[in-house]
This record gives sequence, structure tokens and C-alpha cells, in this order.
Amino acid sequence: MKEIVSIQFGKDQGPLYLQLYNHIKRLIVDKTFEIGDKLPPIRKVASQLQVNTVTVVSAYKLLEQNDYVYAKKGSGTYVADIKEVEEYMESQRELESSIHQNAENPKDVAGIALMTGGHIHIEKDSINFASATPTPAFFPVEDFKQVLMQVLDRDGGKAFGYDESNGYGALRAAIVSWLKTDYQIESHAQNIQIISGAQQGIDIIAKAFVNPGDYVLVENPTYTGAVAVFKSRGAKVVGVPIQRDGIDMEKLEKYIRIYRPKLIYTMPHYQNPTTFCYSDDKKVDLLKLVKDKKIYIIEDDFMSDLNFEKKYRTKTLKSMDQYHKVLYIKSFSKVLMPGIRLGFLAAPLMLFKQIMQAKHTSDIASSGLIQRAFHLYLKKGFWNKHLMHMKEVYYSRYVEIMKLLLEVEKMGGDVCKANGGLNIWVKLPEGVSGTALYQRCLEKKVLIVPGKIFYVGENKAQDNYIRLSYAATDIQQIKVGINKLCNCIQMLQNQDESDVYYSPLI
Repeated sequence: MKEIVSIQFGKDQGPLYLQLYNHIKRLIVDKTFEIGDKLPPIRKVASQLQVNTVTVVSAYKLLEQNDYVYAKKGSGTYVADIKEVEEYMESQRELESSIHQNAENPKDVAGIALMTGGHIHIEKDSINFASATPTPAFFPVEDFKQVLMQVLDRDGGKAFGYDESNGYGALRAAIVSWLKTDYQIESHAQNIQIISGAQQGIDIIAKAFVNPGDYVLVENPTYTGAVAVFKSRGAKVVGVPIQRDGIDMEKLEKYIRIYRPKLIYTMPHYQNPTTFCYSDDKKVDLLKLVKDKKIYIIEDDFMSDLNFEKKYRTKTLKSMDQYHKVLYIKSFSKVLMPGIRLGFLAAPLMLFKQIMQAKHTSDIASSGLIQRAFHLYLKKGFWNKHLMHMKEVYYSRYVEIMKLLLEVEKMGGDVCKANGGLNIWVKLPEGVSGTALYQRCLEKKVLIVPGKIFYVGENKAQDNYIRLSYAATDIQQIKVGINKLCNCIQMLQNQDESDVYYSPLI
């Protein structure tokens, strides 16, 4: 039986059981403890490290919850086969590597790199249906230059200093007014946390409220970046099937009873990747379901602005929240310019202290210059002007791609008609693999995203969907690209399964 090497517990490094958990986890990952090795008895470890037995029990239990060890009744605790854990860590390294190598389009390309086990090179003449980031030609450079210069003339060096951790006061006040006018969300400046993009918002919430071993429920399929954040905090992520009108409430209620989650991560408007939208009835049911439970809902509202139905304005979950259960994240980056990395988090006041602390430890504060410039951008009406322009551009692309995708439906596929957002979710004809189609399209210099990478849990094997985005493609590229896509589907339908090349999957 191997010994647990003595460790130095730090006063400022968290609870003792968590420090011990991390220490043993490292020993397992580094293969100091190998598969099948028995961990020392609890009393022996407690005596050796001069800690309470409860500390060791808690650390062992956490290791078991995260699949590093397993317990045999009456025998002891043994090191598990951590192949899946190692694969996840490797995928995280690949994700980071891909982000650095693909600065133009980090999130989408990194996701595909995870799926294929390596770096994806996008050639200049490729037609990119994988990216949900607009082309630089549409960035409002002149308007933003104007407000930047005005801020520099007005504030001088102050624009480069640290603002309050929760954000520039004038911007927070402007956001409160904007939320009430455009979204019917009642909030206050003290409930608003400025963040450096939606991804940081998810990370801050995870840091503030998720401990190793906690459960987080997500829609299935879902945004892979959110899953990575929750797993990095040691959370157990469980997928709940999503339907055309929102999350499967029957399954959700069942999973809440089984797992007692800390958080439920949702995208109620033009969900990524499916583009499904929650019905108002499901929003009401969801809020009622968590009313008296110690569960909070993250509403990641990154797409509700891009609604092509002029007579219809979607109600946010936050605007319907009577029970103070919704943590509302909104990013300006997706529609404006991804590089500005700006958004906000609206949270119940009772949770705000933890959120501010998590933000402060992340990066102290978001860019003061960008916050001040965006405040003027909102104040001068530039945001609404730019949004209206982008909706016109994207609507014309949406109409074109939906018209062309009728051919996929003729072949037996099913195309979700979203009337908003930037993505199209396509169920492929029977027998056509999304992974195989991705590879065939790549050979034709057409980049798509296989739906498989968005699933968690047992549904990871589902491989009959793809996600297409029209953010980075013009009308002509859409015509050429969808024609090539249809040709590739026909090729796969007309050949033996043995001829199909599959990329390695994680």
C-alpha cells in the first residue's frame, strides 16, 4: 500500500479537505498512485497529517464523486481508471492550444479541434459555416472611434485607471435604464456587474457558487465553453434534453430530485446550438420549479436581440423572475465586436458579494476605457443603429440559407426554422453521420460543426446533427457552400459505410 506524502496545509488555500483532495488527485494524475492501488486507511492518514478523520472522509468522498477512486465495502478505497479524466484534461490543453493558434475565431474552431483531436486550419478561400462571429467589415469602427476619442478628450488618464470592481457607475446606470425600456427587466445599479464577455460571466458564477462535486444541469446539447468552465471547478455536469419549446420539464424535475444541483445553465433564446426558443409557459414552469429550492438559473442571453420577427419580442426569463432566482448574462461582443470583450451580469442582491469577489480575483475590473466608450456608444444611440443594420444583414442571409436548405429536407433531413439568431440546427437524413459529413465538407473547403461536440453524457454518441452559422458568410458564399454541403450529403447517402472516414473523437 502506497503512502500519501505529507503536505503543507495553507491557511489561505481553502478548506483542509479540499487541499487534501487536490493533493491526492495530483498523485493519481501523475501516476504516483496507479489504477487499482489502495489508498491508505482514513485513520492512518488523519494521524499522519494530524487532521480530523472527517477531513479525510470528505476528501475521499470528493475523489469518489469525481471518479478518481472507487470504494469497496469492507475493503477500502481504490484508484479508478482515470482514462476519461485524462482525456478531459487533454481536451482542455488542446482547447487552449487551439485558441492561441486561431486568434480570428477561437471559440468555434477550438470546439471543432476538441472534436477532431487536433488543430483545424481554415484556408483563406474556405466557406466558414462554423463561425458565429461577424466579419470585420461589419464592425462599427467609425462610431466606436468617435466615442473612444471623446472619452480620451474628456477623461484623459482616468480612462486608463481601474474603475470599481463591479464596473463604471455611469455604464451600470445606463444598462439599468436600457434593461427596463427594452427588456422589461427591473434592476438596480448595485445589481449589475460589468464583465469581460459572457464567458467570463459563466466563469465568475462558477467560481462564486460551485464547489468540487456539486452538480450543474445544462440543456443537452449545449455550449461547450460553459461545460468546460463547470468541469474546471470540479462540478458534475448533467445534460437535460432540450425540446423545440425549451428544456424537457419532466426530465428536469426528475434530475433535480436525483442530483440536487447548484445551478441550471440555460439559453432560452436561439439556444446554442439548436436555436430553439423557450415558450413563455415553459419559462413560468421553470421559475416555479426552483422557487423554493436552493437552485439558481443562469440565463445566458446572447442572441435575443437578433430576432427577425418584427411583431414579436421575446420575454427574457429574468423579466419574469418574481423569486430572485435568475443570474442574467448578456454580452455585447457577439453583435458588436468580439474583441471588445464586454458584457454584464445582473444578479439578485443577496448573491452579489460573492460575484464581486469572484470578479475581483479574476481580473480586478474590466477595461475602464472600453466601459466608458461603450457608455457613450449606448447614450448616443449607436448601439440600436448598429443592431438594426446587423439584423437586416443577417435576415437576408437567413432567408437565403433557409431557401437552399430545402434541398436537405427533400433528402430526408429536418431544418429548424428559428427566425432569429446566427445558427441553423440541421438534423441529417437517416444514415448520414455529422462527423463524416464534416470531414467530407472540409475536403471541399466548407467548414461546418458536427452536432456531436455539443452533447454531454450518454448523448455524446448522437451524431446525426450539424450546426451551420451564417455570421461569417455572404450571400454568394452561402449559395456555393450549401450546394457543396448537399453534394457531400448525397455522396454519403450513395456509398457504403465502410468507405466513410471518421475523425477521432473525444
